[in-house]
Amino acid sequence: MKITIRKGIMEDIGELIELLYELFSVEHDFTFDKEKQYQGIRLMLSDSDHRRIWVAEREDGRIVGMCAIQVLISTAEGGEVGLIEDIVVTKHLRCQGIGRQLLNTLEGWAKERGLLRLQLLTDKTNLPSIQFYKKMKWQSTQLVCMRH
Repeated sequence: MKITIRKGIMEDIGELIELLYELFSVEHDFTFDKEKQYQGIRLMLSDSDHRRIWVAEREDGRIVGMCAIQVLISTAEGGEVGLIEDIVVTKHLRCQGIGRQLLNTLEGWAKERGLLRLQLLTDKTNLPSIQFYKKMKWQSTQLVCMRH
């Protein structure tokens, strides 16, 4: 199956929401809310200087994966870093290299842009995603995510 990785556009929102539904079904900290996810994706797609969504698209035009990044300023790094969110491939196409393609594209963009660090969060009970990131040479840190 031929997969193309491309920049997401507003017309993709419906399919991206479907992917977020799949993602949030395995994440314990988030509850799917179609209106909130619509608003979030719309905001992400409206500022391509500081935010970017990539999609994995089949030859028939169906979107089967996505990943997103937001650019932040890090005082620790003294410059721009990237926060990666929403890496997901539709369940029936996982383990076929699509996630790798998405993440490689995102990492290439971050390198071209000169981002000093990339970081992401993953659900600590989602062992397949943790194994995937380790395979992609991502490292755990001593930091603990907290929210209010």
